Amino acid sequence: MKYIVWKAYFNYEKEEIWLNEMSAKGMALTDYSWCRYVFEEAPYNEYTYRLELLGNLPSNAESRAYIKFLEENDVECVATYMRWIYLRKKSSQGEFDIYSDIDSKITHYKRILTLWRTLMWTEFFVGLYNIFLGTIQFRNMNNLSDISFVNITLGGFCIALGIFIWAISRTFSKKVKKLKKEKDIRE
Repeated sequence: MKYIVWKAYFNYEKEEIWLNEMSAKGMALTDYSWCRYVFEEAPYNEYTYRLELLGNLPSNAESRAYIKFLEENDVECVATYMRWIYLRKKSSQGEFDIYSDIDSKITHYKRILTLWRTLMWTEFFVGLYNIFLGTIQFRNMNNLSDISFVNITLGGFCIALGIFIWAISRTFSKKVKKLKKEKDIRE
């Protein structure tokens, strides 16, 4: 029997933890698409789940080769969403960790950080542009028309969203700095 759960995550590590908790309850992820998780019943703790943000879309030749390499090593790609891949491996086969060294962890966190910062700057730009348009419309008409009100409101919303995304990106920025310090200590 299939179970559908709608849930949003902004931190892939928390999402991974939740997926593994669902596995512990006997629920195996079979598909994912924009906050929609599809599970089916399975033996308790049958799978260990990991998520990864690829450098390219899954349809890219390099990404396809990487996914094929994972599958040859008994790692199943359950779902893809944009550049994210949802991976699982039978728990009975032992430890499942994608990143075995500090450099690969740093590279992954930087990839995620770049994604969040790109979204952040896009939101700031769209927000400021809308505020600018609303202000120009307001000055030309000498009153707050519906169009200028919508532009200014939308601009404020986009800037607030950009600040929210900035807060998320700080988490990954701190992790990169921490890993770099750890790497320096080990060298």
